[in-house]
Amino acid sequence: MTRKSGRNTDGTFGPGNSGKPKGTRHKATQAALALLDGEAEALTRQAVTMALGGDATALRLCLERIAPPRKDVAVTFDLPPMETARDAAKAAGAVLGAVADGDLTPTEGAHIMALVETYRRTLETSDLEARLRYMEETL
Repeated sequence: MTRKSGRNTDGTFGPGNSGKPKGTRHKATQAALALLDGEAEALTRQAVTMALGGDATALRLCLERIAPPRKDVAVTFDLPPMETARDAAKAAGAVLGAVADGDLTPTEGAHIMALVETYRRTLETSDLEARLRYMEETL
């Protein structure tokens, strides 16, 4: 699949190459926004009135705006401190143990491991930078 100007060989746009600038709105979206312009307060008031009148759909809509569903939740478990890159092995073991014990889901464990790995690389890079600086200063 050879790309030319963001298009696949069959002429379609590949992933991430829609052919339009990022953030550009669809014409239908622009038309809908133009119709709603200046009506947000009246529409909101109507939705609240309907929700208070017992309309379950309007009630759900209002509640979702007041308290939107959380995309993720905080997890709590014991994670040993990481002061050196070597400590990442202990942290990884703690994450794996929490997943095995059912305290974390595998997805939560994977996300936390990604954070542990990023932090490990940061520590490792800082350590290498300090060593290099020491060697340059002593030579």
